[in-house]
Amino acid sequence: MWSNISAAPFLLTGFPGLEILHPWISLGFFIIYVFILLGNGTLLFLIREDHTLHEPMYYFLAILAATDLGVTLTTMPTVLGVLWLDHREISQGACCFQAYLIHSLSIVESGVLLVMAYDRFIAIRNPLRYTSILTNAKVVKLGLGVVVRGFTLIVPIIITLSGFPYCRSHVLSHTFCLHQDVIKLACADITFNRLYPIALVSLTGFLDSMLILISYILILKTVMGIASGKEQAKALNTCISHISSALVFYVTVIGLTFIHRFGKYVPQVAHVIMSYVCFLFPPFVNPITYSVKTKQIQNAINRFFSFHRI
Repeated sequence: MWSNISAAPFLLTGFPGLEILHPWISLGFFIIYVFILLGNGTLLFLIREDHTLHEPMYYFLAILAATDLGVTLTTMPTVLGVLWLDHREISQGACCFQAYLIHSLSIVESGVLLVMAYDRFIAIRNPLRYTSILTNAKVVKLGLGVVVRGFTLIVPIIITLSGFPYCRSHVLSHTFCLHQDVIKLACADITFNRLYPIALVSLTGFLDSMLILISYILILKTVMGIASGKEQAKALNTCISHISSALVFYVTVIGLTFIHRFGKYVPQVAHVIMSYVCFLFPPFVNPITYSVKTKQIQNAINRFFSFHRI
């Protein structure tokens, strides 16, 4: 039915027109990746080792850090491979698997941000019942639910993506595989793969963000009922890190979605830069935000260095 059907590998693309600068650009990316790995790895280590961080809020933060590490380790090999070694080829199977991991982990991150909002809502609305509501068993169930949701909802479009014939150009727009990029190269009826992601975004990203917004409206209403201004500030201060992480995540995801869907006349380099911002900025910023804004994590860092100084 389709002419010139080929199982040839896809070709990843770095920064169009700046190929001569790729070795220098790759050095910058390498430094960013090191910071991401160290930052999120440190959070996971502290939460595991410091008993004062063995609370629901920090368990959810550990899942967020692990998710950020997952996204980073999924994209890092091909990004550095293209920019550093000029290794552009990726098999269709490996490309689909990478797209599966990237999109699944993005849905997981959205879910984690939602349960973290629920955690803050319970902590401020019912502080005396916080530990009885969010038991370890409940935290495990919420964590597993978020992970299972992320890794199952994306399966249908990845299965169809891997079964499509590709008879057009095999050149992709990024240094890693995204569903919305690969699907443009398919020589088949892609109606399902165009409609399903819209429904998926509505049922995950949009719904999650709306529930987070509602949680904070209720939190604000509760805080405004607190008589002491000092107590109001203290209560809101526990939410700042989470609000920052949620804003960074949803703003970058929405930006990437819009530029892919409506950015036909936007320069290709803008698409590339936005994709890097979307998948590198949240994992880079989150450890910094929580380390700077969360006193308990600062105390855990101080205790760690004090212990090793003795």
